[in-house]
Amino acid sequence: MSETNIQMVDLKRQYHHLKKEIDTALLSVAESGAYINGSQVNDFADELAKYLAVPYVIPCANGTDALQIALMALQLKPGDEVIVPAFTYAAAAEAVALLGLVPVPVDIDPKTFNMDASKIEMVITRQTKAIIAVHLFGQVCDMEKILTIVKRYKLFLIEDNAQSTGSEYIFSDGTRKKAGTIGDIGTTSFFPTKPLACFGDGGALITSNPDLAKRCRMIASHGQEQKYQHKIIGCNSRLDTIQAAILRIKLKYMDAFTAARVEIAKRYQEHLDFVNNIKIPQTAAFSTHVYHQYTILVQEEKRDDLQLWLKEKGIPTIIYYPFPIHHQEAFKWCIRIAMELTEAEKVCKSVLSLPIHSGMTEDEQMYIINSIKEGLAAIRK
Repeated sequence: MSETNIQMVDLKRQYHHLKKEIDTALLSVAESGAYINGSQVNDFADELAKYLAVPYVIPCANGTDALQIALMALQLKPGDEVIVPAFTYAAAAEAVALLGLVPVPVDIDPKTFNMDASKIEMVITRQTKAIIAVHLFGQVCDMEKILTIVKRYKLFLIEDNAQSTGSEYIFSDGTRKKAGTIGDIGTTSFFPTKPLACFGDGGALITSNPDLAKRCRMIASHGQEQKYQHKIIGCNSRLDTIQAAILRIKLKYMDAFTAARVEIAKRYQEHLDFVNNIKIPQTAAFSTHVYHQYTILVQEEKRDDLQLWLKEKGIPTIIYYPFPIHHQEAFKWCIRIAMELTEAEKVCKSVLSLPIHSGMTEDEQMYIINSIKEGLAAIRK
């Protein structure tokens, strides 16, 4: 394969796979004229709630809004502390800071990239009111340990499930629950590259608590209980009808798309395990993995050179994430650092996410794998 058209996530290929259904759905919305709060929005919410086995799904405009609405629904006060992972996208800490709350980062388990639950208690103070557990790259945090902590200290638990929709947590007694359904409120994003994705921005909140569901719904609609009756301060955060129509189709195929990514991940693992200078991602015993990202660790001094080598071969890669939260200038004024965040700092210098999507062919993947091996052999440091 001398010439490639490899994508990190091939959205065009997925569209062509579903083209007939999606085109029909788009035309249906156009014909209806109900572009805001059309029937497709409620239908999608009901179908996602059924899939997740929860009573309430509240659609909103995007995943960051979902985090902010969740924090608002919990009625936290300025100065309250919220625990977040040190290694993640900025959205969780951003939502905390926007509300005058204090983000407190916790270090991660470098094998899973998720928050290290054994370190959470080290940062808890009287001001601590909530934990945001971000299920990164496709697998679930150690929720049983986290649930024990939130119960002991009477904290709220928000799950950021944007990258792990469809993954399951396996409790020690063998029972399973979908990611995003375990804490007080789950949040998710339907950004085009996510496991469940639309054609623009979209998000949702997930809960089994009727009072929190009512409050989240009100906040997302300007704090209205009924039209023009504003009970609380809210915001304007809606999922467009056209995006809901697309999501209803994608939801039907999500498990099949996940299964395809899992097979691709297995092939990566088969061919990259024991390759010098890299470590493949680990799946925790208590979680399934939907492989939103396939992220390897490359020996620090070789990572950037390998990325350049692959780029020259027509293979895109992305560094998720180059900086930990506590190194971001935006949070210096509000963050409280209460522990060494060594593992988060280390992985930022080593992570490299490889292309993975349900439409990837075996030939494309073997080209990537062989290029990685060739690149590592060619890089001499």
